[in-house]
Formats: sequence, structure tokens, C-alpha cells
Amino acid sequence: MQQLQGMDASFVALETRNSPMHIGSILIYNPATAPGGFVRFKDILAFFESRLQLSKTMRQRMVRVPFDLDYPYWIEDPDFDLEYHVRHVALPAPGDWRQLCIQAARIFARPLDLERPPWEFTVVEGLDNVEGVPKGSYAYITKVHHAAIDGMSGIDLMEATHTLSPDEPPPPGPDEWKPEKVPNPVELLGKSYFNAITNPLKQLEVAAKAAPGLAKALKGLAAKEFDVSTEMIAPKTRFNRKISPHRVVEGVSVPLADIKAIRTAHEGAKVNDVFLTIIGGAMRRYLDSKGELPRKSLTAMAPISVRSKGEKNAMGNQVAAMIAPLGTHIADPLERLAYVNNRTTNSKTMTDAMGARNMTEMSKVSPALWMSLGAQLYTRLSLANRGVGPIFTTVVTNVPGPPVPIYSAGARLESMMGLICLTDGMGLAHVVQSYTEEATIAFTADREMMDDPEFYADCIRESFEELRDAAAKETGTSAKKPAPKKRTTKTRGKKPAAKKRVAPKKKPAEPVKGGTKTSGARSKPKAAHPLKGPTTE
Repeated sequence: MQQLQGMDASFVALETRNSPMHIGSILIYNPATAPGGFVRFKDILAFFESRLQLSKTMRQRMVRVPFDLDYPYWIEDPDFDLEYHVRHVALPAPGDWRQLCIQAARIFARPLDLERPPWEFTVVEGLDNVEGVPKGSYAYITKVHHAAIDGMSGIDLMEATHTLSPDEPPPPGPDEWKPEKVPNPVELLGKSYFNAITNPLKQLEVAAKAAPGLAKALKGLAAKEFDVSTEMIAPKTRFNRKISPHRVVEGVSVPLADIKAIRTAHEGAKVNDVFLTIIGGAMRRYLDSKGELPRKSLTAMAPISVRSKGEKNAMGNQVAAMIAPLGTHIADPLERLAYVNNRTTNSKTMTDAMGARNMTEMSKVSPALWMSLGAQLYTRLSLANRGVGPIFTTVVTNVPGPPVPIYSAGARLESMMGLICLTDGMGLAHVVQSYTEEATIAFTADREMMDDPEFYADCIRESFEELRDAAAKETGTSAKKPAPKKRTTKTRGKKPAAKKRVAPKKKPAEPVKGGTKTSGARSKPKAAHPLKGPTTE
């Protein structure tokens, strides 16, 4: 048995019907590289089964302490059933992107069963009518509870379910995994009693380790190595209130080379600064179109991995965080990039002074009962609607993907888009990913707060193009590169004339057969690139 850490336990405590705390992705595969150019569902099952030993996440389930008196535990699930976690559906004809989005939305909306290993992969066949995707392609819609993984351990899970070549053999050696007995409530309460006695000592130990970092931070503040200003506390927007159970998901795919070229327009700028600048420009455009743009800069919480090499395959979250102003009050894209770089440098200096690892360790000794009660009261009292919200506007998490093609059951991964959980007070979050020559800026939002995800995706695309062109002019590089083509549902006959883009008006939800509401039923029938198209719950 292994006990969850404080941050991992907080994701369990925050879970509600409206806010399932899992993260995931939409992954699209081309089976042409597989033996015979075809992949059967049983081939995928056999492939996963042969590689289970490479991932702790896949066979460990959670056991909660009665009354949440202590953090939950991970155990090796004695009833593990691979076929429960790997599911299989097929899209009806014509099998277009819009249908995949609706299916992904419905799957991602359902909470995971926390009495089983908290992950699911759904294989979706029938992607036969999506432009740019070969006929016969299929997708994985994945979801894994955030208590089990962070961005970097998520990469480890990707490694366990993928290979570097289509014909790579299974890992050598026997699978020595052994199930564990589920502990009874008396045993768990006994452990919680012991932990309650020893926890004050752990708190003193963590405080002693954190003291030098705090002293260093105060010294750095006095020496003006960094500053703590009101810019780090964002104004409230439409995205900072209690969330509903409904979601929209979209994303924009851009050349990774363009992102790397943009950073050269400002000395010292990082790739992450470029992404933050693009998102800042997009949020500026979006809120300005609604007449809701604050004069003060919006901010993003940017997770920072503190996972050591020895913890590469460990479960759970090893992250700290920094607050990054997005420069939404600045119209000029290069001035915004300079501002973002300045403020992220300041935040990183402050985080380094305090010690990012110390910040993570402090979360591990927070009393579990108070954490659980606090999370429940925050939701039940709707405190996010009463002005008690996070100090940041959104989340921007950067998850670097493989720089080379990878394969699952012999099929080549063609595209990937990140999905992320939302919580009360934070109704918009972004996932930035890279894969081979492509970079993706994807977002998840509450549908009640953003009913026009395609318009926001356009804002991201236009913000990128504006920054790219300005950077090219600044650095004296060649003419601008064309934006990636939008992948849509294949149509026959004459193409429709292009329409002028406007922010769509809000439309009432339409009932879908069976009573389930999805934006698939209420959105336009136009499909989009798998890394650009709308997905709603």
C-alpha cells in the first residue's frame, strides 16, 4: 500500500458531479503502419496486456479512509479487469469529426469509478469522413484521474501504451505483478490514528526544510531580485464562478517551428512565454468582443514539474506552480511577449527562491479531514460566485510530447489534443502540447461560460498569426508561413462560400434523444481538424 500525497488527495476531495477530476486526450491513429494495415480491438487489448508491467497507474486502485480522516491509499487491484478499462465503440456513417467530438464529450463527462483503477481508454472506430485523416483510422479517448498522474507521469503512461517503432516486441522478462488484499475499515482507521499522531512532527520537519527557502525569498525581495505586485492577482471574469456539468473543448494546431522562431524576437524569451503570449492575445480578443475586457492583466497558473529522475515512473503529482500575467491589457503582440517574459522571469525567480520542491512538500502534511471539508464547503456554499475564487484567471499547462513518431499496436499516432478538468472558480483551462513538428493549444471551458468555442479557437489562431507576423518583421525573416489548413468533414459537390466570422450568438440547448444534452446537437454541423474541432459535454 502507498498513501496518496496531499496534492493528489486534494484532487479526490475536489471531485463532484459537476467537476470530475480527470484529465485526458483525444489521440488519432493511422493503422496503415500496422501488420496488414489493419488493427483489431483484440490486437489493442493484447498490446496493452503485454506492457502492463511498464506502468504502475494501470493496475492500482484507490482505497479511501472512512470519513476521509486521512489520505487515501493506492493498492494493487485484486479484481483488475483490462477489458473494463479499454472500451470499444464505432461511429455510424459517415464517421466525421463532429460525431467523434460528440462521442468524446459524452465519454469525458462521465466520472471515473474510483473503486477501480482510475483510468479508461475508449477505442473509437470509423473515422472515415474527416479530411486529412486516412479512411479506416481510429481514435483513443483517454481519461485518467488527476490524483494518479501529473503531466510528466502522464508521459510515462504514454510510453507504456506506445512504442517507438510499429513492430517493437513486448518488454523482456516475466510480469511479476501481484495483487493486494483490500484493507478493512478498522485497519485504515488505525493507520489514520497513527498518522494523526505523527503528522505534527512531519509538519515541523517540512517547516524546518522550508525555512531557508523562505529566508532566501525575503532576502531576494529586499534586494529587489523579484517583486510581489498586485499584477499577480487577476480581476474576476466570466470564467471565475461556479461551474456547470457541461463542457466545450477545442484547439488550434500550429507548426512547432513557428513557435520556436517567435521566441527569437525577444531576447531571453522561452517557448512557454510564446504560448502564454498567444493565449493572452486570444483572451483579450475574446473578452473584448463581449465588452468584458478588464483594464488589468489576466493571469494564468502554470504548473512546474519538480519530479526527479528517480520519480519518473512514480504515481501522483510532483508539481509546484507559478502565477504568470498574460498581458491582456497590451494590444501590441511583441510588447505583450516582452511583458510576459519579464513577469514569468520574476515569478520563476520567486519560486526558485522559495524552493519549488518545498512548496510541493508542504502540501503533503495538510490535514486530510480539513482539506476534504474545505473542498466540499467551497462547492456547496457556491463561494466561487461570492467572489472567493483563485487568484488566477485560467490554467496553462505545458506538456511536451514525443519529438518523434510513436505507435500503439503498430498504428502510427497522427494527432493529439489534451483534455483537462475544471473546478469551481476556474471555468477555462488550456493544455499546450507538442508532437513531432506540431504544437497544439487546446482548451476546455464550461459551456455556460463559453457557448462559442469555435470563436475562441479563431481568437487563438489570429493571436498566433499576429504574433508570428510581427516576430518575422522584427527579426527580418522571410515572408509569413501559411496557417495550417483546417481539417473538416469531407463534403461532396460545390464548396460553400466563405462566411464573415462573427462571434456566434448564444442559442438555447436542444434536447437530444435520450434526454442527454450535448453541444454536438446545438453546434454547427461543420467539423474541424482533430486538434481544432469543438468537443462539448
